[in-house]
Amino acid sequence: MVSNQQTAARKKLTTPLEWGKAACDSLMTTFDPSELPPDGRWHYHQGVFLESMRQLKEIVGGDDYLTYIKGYVDHNIDENGNFLWNRKELDAIQAGLLLFELDERYKEEDTRYRVAAQKLRRMFPTLNRTSDGGFWHKDGYPYQMWLDGLYMGGVFAMNYAKAYNEPELMDMVLEQERLMRKHTLDHETGLYHHAWDESKVQPWADSETGKSPEFWGRAIGWYGITYNEILDFLPEAHESRAELETALKNLAESLVQYQDEKTGLWYQVVDKTDRSDNWIETSCSALFIYTIARAIRNGHLDESYKEQAIKGYRGLLERMEFNEEGHFIMPEICIGTGVGDYEHYINRPKTANDLHGVGSFVLCSIEMQHLIPEL
Repeated sequence: MVSNQQTAARKKLTTPLEWGKAACDSLMTTFDPSELPPDGRWHYHQGVFLESMRQLKEIVGGDDYLTYIKGYVDHNIDENGNFLWNRKELDAIQAGLLLFELDERYKEEDTRYRVAAQKLRRMFPTLNRTSDGGFWHKDGYPYQMWLDGLYMGGVFAMNYAKAYNEPELMDMVLEQERLMRKHTLDHETGLYHHAWDESKVQPWADSETGKSPEFWGRAIGWYGITYNEILDFLPEAHESRAELETALKNLAESLVQYQDEKTGLWYQVVDKTDRSDNWIETSCSALFIYTIARAIRNGHLDESYKEQAIKGYRGLLERMEFNEEGHFIMPEICIGTGVGDYEHYINRPKTANDLHGVGSFVLCSIEMQHLIPEL
């Protein structure tokens, strides 16, 4: 039963930015920055959420947001730029997005952020690769490329290239995207398989193509973010621009074909909308709405997609909850997930306020502010 406090908390939020602030403020109230799960360590879960907070801060202001982000980074990185991270996986790079603004703001008195960013940047030449040059997702997953990896490493690389004048990193990201698309795009649905195994030895790998069997929502969502990011960094006259704009448009066209008519949201396994055991998943829905909304804002999609983005966002807000104290809760988020068959994805546990889910919601809300300033 919904309490008066919960109803009042919902009614107070009249713009997408207010919803984004409510999500950030809820987690700030719940966790000290050093305690953000999992285990307060250097991890992409925290990175996704805190990067969304950083982007929100750029619009709404708030020194408390920057202080919170800095608290997390300083907990993990000592005064000499030393920190512990998994040097064998692309996931470990994503939280490096938090370092660029801190380095710019504090570089005169504190060099730790630049030193730490340099260490993450130096990972790229050390990563194992497939025979055609694609990064393995992790050392523990030999000869495998996962959709998630392009976002986890690629967006950091492009920011590093811009901040510290290393344009060759942009070329690296473009090549990794080309290879990922080559190996995971399904031309029939227009969706992307979660992963590809060059060796074709994984239980989930197709014996002929090496592709995983299913289209997992959140992995495709990270890819949509990355398309928009690449196009933002790419010069207008770049030879790859038209191809990437077409790829982003094709992805958006495919996604709206699988949007649930009733809720405006998307399923855990995107194309299996008629399966009774499939379920609406909020984090992928937020990422798909973000992908479409940002592409409209930047002119990669026309206004005809606005209706689907707004329907999806309103459906997403209907899903959100509040506790007795009036704090925001995002439910129905799939926990971190490896590659597998249909049953693997469907049986993954759901959780509330998982950081990469809340981060996806905040990013989505930032973009929707451009489409519907008032709800």
